[in-house]
Amino acid sequence: MSKKFFITTMGCQMNEYDSDFLAQTLVRSGYRPVEDPSLADVILINTCTVRAKPEQKAYSLLGRMSAMKGGKPGVVLGVIGCLAQQQGSELIKRFPKLDFVLGPRALSKINDTIHRLKTVGGKVVATDLTAEPPQSVACQGYFHGRISAYLSVMEGCNNFCSYCIVPFVRGREISRSPDAILLEAKNLISQGVKEITLLGQNVNSYRWKHGKRDNFVDLLRALNDLDGLLRLRFTTSHPKDLSDALIRCFGDLDRLCPHIHLPFQAGSNSVLQGMRRNYTREDFIELTDKLRRVLPDIAITSDVMVGFPGELENDFQMTLDLVKRVQFDALFSFKYSDRRGTFAEKMLPKVNEVDKSLRLLALQTLQRQITLRKNRALEGRVLEVLVEGPSRRGGQLSGRTGSNKIVNFNIDNIMLGSLVHVKIKRAFLNSLRGNIRGEKSAVKADREVA
Repeated sequence: MSKKFFITTMGCQMNEYDSDFLAQTLVRSGYRPVEDPSLADVILINTCTVRAKPEQKAYSLLGRMSAMKGGKPGVVLGVIGCLAQQQGSELIKRFPKLDFVLGPRALSKINDTIHRLKTVGGKVVATDLTAEPPQSVACQGYFHGRISAYLSVMEGCNNFCSYCIVPFVRGREISRSPDAILLEAKNLISQGVKEITLLGQNVNSYRWKHGKRDNFVDLLRALNDLDGLLRLRFTTSHPKDLSDALIRCFGDLDRLCPHIHLPFQAGSNSVLQGMRRNYTREDFIELTDKLRRVLPDIAITSDVMVGFPGELENDFQMTLDLVKRVQFDALFSFKYSDRRGTFAEKMLPKVNEVDKSLRLLALQTLQRQITLRKNRALEGRVLEVLVEGPSRRGGQLSGRTGSNKIVNFNIDNIMLGSLVHVKIKRAFLNSLRGNIRGEKSAVKADREVA
């Protein structure tokens, strides 16, 4: 009887990449994945602690999985990811059924950890942040059927924004070898992946000092030349590292999608200073202007928080003003929450929950209006879409434009992974709907055309 594992993933794309690494490692060791944790011999919970909400979800899930393990003493239960790094052995004290805790830099220990638990027993805690990030695992066939995939190019962050836990749970910045990155990209392409998203907590700070491709722009150019790749994306960028050379890539590289995720976090200079973001609102607006001068139709999405300690109503109004000026395609918005060990945890005065909720509502209402207006402006246009799979709406296919907008359209004997032209008939807040206009055979990234 084959061994089985179950992984549930919370949080960011980096966690999804880490879960793929663990899954490939286990598959190569003779395990097979299952979708029902009650059938698994190994249960892994990949956690996030960037904000309070995913942390609380992780605790709730840990409670449920611990109860499930209670009747199955042979099952191995482990927690990985940022919460594992932050809490360490405290998690095992809180959840006695938990067998092991692995931080993000200890994922390569997964096989040794499971073997030790099954042969020797006890508990395992591995949270050394000085270790090198785990190298990719080539598990041929794992990505078959996937159109898009993530690829980590760097790990950690050196910025120490006052509100952010990432440097404490992911460690300092360390970049991977460009040769290793290109090899992993070629492996993904060989399995049918058409779109690759490069990942890093601060992806555009990528630096490699041991070869010719020594910065992020060089890496993008090398990846753009790979045969079989249709689209290239990257996330998440820090405004302080968005160089003119990187901005020019959106005009020069035919496979680089016309979309950038560029967090601004707040529109008030005094709040940005308190956050230790190392740029001003004027700097951010100028960056978006530069991007649109190079590529007028580029989609810009962002992260923003409300209720940072000391944020006044006038500060919040400046955030709304920046949103109106930049006209983002979409925003990921949330209320500030204290993260243990960060500088902002001790900052005063705190904004009360009522004011934070009201500000978040006003911000999200404004952004919904902007997003819907921008989407409706696409009605009647023909957009290039990468076909990803069946739509949630029955009888349709779904894909994304280069600007990362979801499009649902009619089925017309189209292979997954194809680039097709779709005429947009209806636009909604979170998706577009259209009709197929014929397949595009040229290997080019999406440039939305009228």
